[in-house]
Amino acid sequence: MRQFMDDNFLLTNDTAVQLYAAIRDLPIIDYHCHLDAAAIAENKRFRNITDLWLGGDHYKWRLMRTHGVPESHITGDAPDAEKFAAWCGTLEMAIGSPLYHWSHMELKQYFNWHEPVMAQNAAQIYIHCNAIIERQDFNVHSLLKHSRVEWLATTDDPADTLEHHAKIKADNIPGLARILPTFRPGILLEAGHRDFMDYLRKLERVSDVKITSWGTLLAALSQRLDFFASMGCVISDHSLEPPVFDATATDADAAKILYDMFYDGASVTPEQAVAFKTRLFAWLGNQYQARGWTMQLHMGAMRANNTRMMNLVGADTGFDSMADLPFAHALSRILDDLENRDALPKTILYALNPTADDMLATMIGNFQGRGIRGRMQWGAPWWFNDSKPGMEKHLTTLATLGMVAHFVGMLTDSRSFISYPRHAYFRRILANQIGKWAEAGEFPRDLPLLTKIASDIAYYNARNYFS
Repeated sequence: MRQFMDDNFLLTNDTAVQLYAAIRDLPIIDYHCHLDAAAIAENKRFRNITDLWLGGDHYKWRLMRTHGVPESHITGDAPDAEKFAAWCGTLEMAIGSPLYHWSHMELKQYFNWHEPVMAQNAAQIYIHCNAIIERQDFNVHSLLKHSRVEWLATTDDPADTLEHHAKIKADNIPGLARILPTFRPGILLEAGHRDFMDYLRKLERVSDVKITSWGTLLAALSQRLDFFASMGCVISDHSLEPPVFDATATDADAAKILYDMFYDGASVTPEQAVAFKTRLFAWLGNQYQARGWTMQLHMGAMRANNTRMMNLVGADTGFDSMADLPFAHALSRILDDLENRDALPKTILYALNPTADDMLATMIGNFQGRGIRGRMQWGAPWWFNDSKPGMEKHLTTLATLGMVAHFVGMLTDSRSFISYPRHAYFRRILANQIGKWAEAGEFPRDLPLLTKIASDIAYYNARNYFS
């Protein structure tokens, strides 16, 4: 019988043990996360383990609600010690959950705590962790260094001034990861959104371009793209919900929609909103390609489902789930449009609903080439899928339908500065899967070759892909 989360946790064969030893300490490239650039610029400290571990973590909040924890002890005003105890009582029962594994890996890596979390030892863990957090050297910079993060990409709105990124760059802290912005348009593509016109005014101010037409909108966005590039940006990101496009739309259609909004006060129909999004997205894709950026497309999330709770505690608090709308045809058409205009950048596709896994794993094969290894990527298991079975399924599906050796590997997609054990979790699962293939006689047990494949997926592919 195996011990609980021992040194060979998730490693079930000798080859896996050897492979994990080879890739365990490779640096981390976190090419998609939601870490707060202000917290990095200010080298934030944390008041206690509750602030660090539970603050803003909707993964944990969902589990706590399922366990019957009252909202006062999740997002409410209960004392921090009581919130932490409520989380420990929840985690104790979370058998099979990736949160169970991640949480114990985080406690082990950052707090040298090796015992199972239970309600009965919550107070002991709370005191133990807080004593470490109170040390002068426990801060955001030390956490990133301890985690071996080489560089990370935050998620930033085109109208963001990036002042915190500028401070990080100017401070030039020795040994600190490179912190890069990601260009993520949101409301900008949604002409029918109630805040769309207010957003254009904001974009106007930050770009110093008066937006009165389609042409001036593109001029303002060009300014922002150049500014982001000057701050080191090499990645864009789009949340497409739903991923619907109009292949018949033209730039003239988009220009007229904007003109009617500006000068006639016209409202935007759903059909016009799709046409506008299609043309602006196509223009942006062209811009990313011209700058050598990578484009990420996140699809298949259904957000803000619980209106009552949204009104009480706000957005991004744990009330999102998987959507099940079909989008293969629309995605194919927009990618084909970009490809035919030589405007398709390197692209990473993510879907929240795993029913789209096989579709995405085969869709990327339609647009490979141009002499770039893995030009099109099916992105890492996202959100509800970054579990042991989700990662195993991703690796085997990609190997079956594509070429897993060129996969750019894991990311955190996290708001937490101690989420980096997710990379160790992935690397263990990766080593184990490759080891299983080799030991089953499905691939030669050539340890140098296997180590190269595992190392590439764990680190080198991402380093080369985003360079």
